[in-house]
Amino acid sequence: MPHDPIPVANTALSPEEQAELIPNLATREELNEWERDNILRSRQWALADRQLTRLEPAREDYVRELHRRMFDQTWKWAGRYRKTEKNLGVPVPEIRERLAQLLGNAAYWLKNHTYDVDECAVRFHYGLVVIHAFPNGNGRHARLIADILAAKSGCPVFSWGSKDIVAPGEPREAYLNALRAADQGTLEPLLRFSRS
Repeated sequence: MPHDPIPVANTALSPEEQAELIPNLATREELNEWERDNILRSRQWALADRQLTRLEPAREDYVRELHRRMFDQTWKWAGRYRKTEKNLGVPVPEIRERLAQLLGNAAYWLKNHTYDVDECAVRFHYGLVVIHAFPNGNGRHARLIADILAAKSGCPVFSWGSKDIVAPGEPREAYLNALRAADQGTLEPLLRFSRS
């Protein structure tokens, strides 16, 4: 018997995007668990020593490949840029250009030590969140990329509040408040939150 589409995170998916759910799941909790398992496998892959030394996180192909691996067992659109407008993010026609600018900036920051590693990674994370390149999973993807950049530079991965910040609650609100401060040009709350 068909069921209503599962509501997904905080970014509304179009009916076409929802129709590309791979597993047959009935509840939001099942979807969360399925995505969590998918993301854990990709995290292990991404943070493996051989991956950290071989791949460059500040490259377009890596950004897409990581998203694909994070959601490839969940969504058919994993790793593909969104084609619909969302309640946040840049307009669809600007995604590729804005991502190219961000990747160029991140590569420059890292090569020239413009900022310390934490700030480079958190700035890159924030830029990815602002662009919102994929239909869903952008925050989780951006946080994992920041973790990868930190690990690749020999630093510990970020704690991101040490709690689940996908689910509604105080940790998520603290994260969103830090993002809002970054929207206003103040990165310090997001830097603090990343290591809290």
